Amino acid sequence: MAKKRPQTKAKRPQTTGGARTAGADGDVPVVGAREPCPCGSGRRYKACHGRAASHAATELVHRPFEGLPGECDWVALRELVPAATVELTLKDGLPEGVPAVTLATVLPMAWPALRRDDGSVLLGLQNDTSSGDISRDLADTLQRALEAQPGTPVQGRRAPADSPRLQDLLDPEGAFEPEVHSGFEFWVPDPENATPDVTASLERANSAAIPTVKLQGVDAAYWCETPEKNHLRWVMPHAEELLLDALARLHAAGRSSLGEGTRLVGSFRAHGLTVPVWDLPSGVTAEDVEKPAAEFAERLAAALATDAPLTAEERRARGGLTNRQVTLS
Repeated sequence: MAKKRPQTKAKRPQTTGGARTAGADGDVPVVGAREPCPCGSGRRYKACHGRAASHAATELVHRPFEGLPGECDWVALRELVPAATVELTLKDGLPEGVPAVTLATVLPMAWPALRRDDGSVLLGLQNDTSSGDISRDLADTLQRALEAQPGTPVQGRRAPADSPRLQDLLDPEGAFEPEVHSGFEFWVPDPENATPDVTASLERANSAAIPTVKLQGVDAAYWCETPEKNHLRWVMPHAEELLLDALARLHAAGRSSLGEGTRLVGSFRAHGLTVPVWDLPSGVTAEDVEKPAAEFAERLAAALATDAPLTAEERRARGGLTNRQVTLS
């Protein structure tokens, strides 16, 4: 069992650099859950100011990337794409001494972030987060990385409940253009001179990476190659119920495939968005599916614009699609 914290009582609360929650008298420092609340109420912190702070820190944000440029690609890079990077544009510009900020799907040793020797920042996207708001946790990590000493990784932590989110830090007009890589060599400027730990981590990551290609003709669609068959996974921004209705209409009409030998097999749910998935024959490449995907996008747009009630056959198709949904987050 964890050691019980001593029950100390401060005559006057002393604020520190830790997380705070607002009270009647201003900032109140966060202390142990069983300690007396520093506001002077006489109650334990968890039953006083800690109650609101805990709720704010753990409340799940279902669409953490909503409002960011490229929301669908954020979801894809978080859940589906092994190796990719994106140059980020900060709302207030780059701080002095920071030549670039780059989002990466994953970093060596699963670091949340890294301040490189040249001062540039790499921010890892595929990390466990401590609160229910991925955007807030990533923003907290980014802010600390911008201030870290060059050449040091940044560890994860629970972001303060009132801290900024990515939506507060990134330029809403900035481009979000993922570059998908075949491996993780982007981790280090000079792989030949990397430390043994980084080299070993690089080799493990490269051996596990599934070949992935981003389609150019439609948004947030990613082809991937697996030993038995290939897949297309397409993150879509539409409301789930509306999208499922549209997919059911196309499926019932025999118009949901992407060509001979392909079929719509189900979908993922991830961070508030729906990700339809197609099985593709192993010989179908990303280039092969570009034109069929663009044509499907036109059929889908027409189906989304239809508000007629579903027919019995379309309802059966919708039920089948709903039964084949998998929630990733």
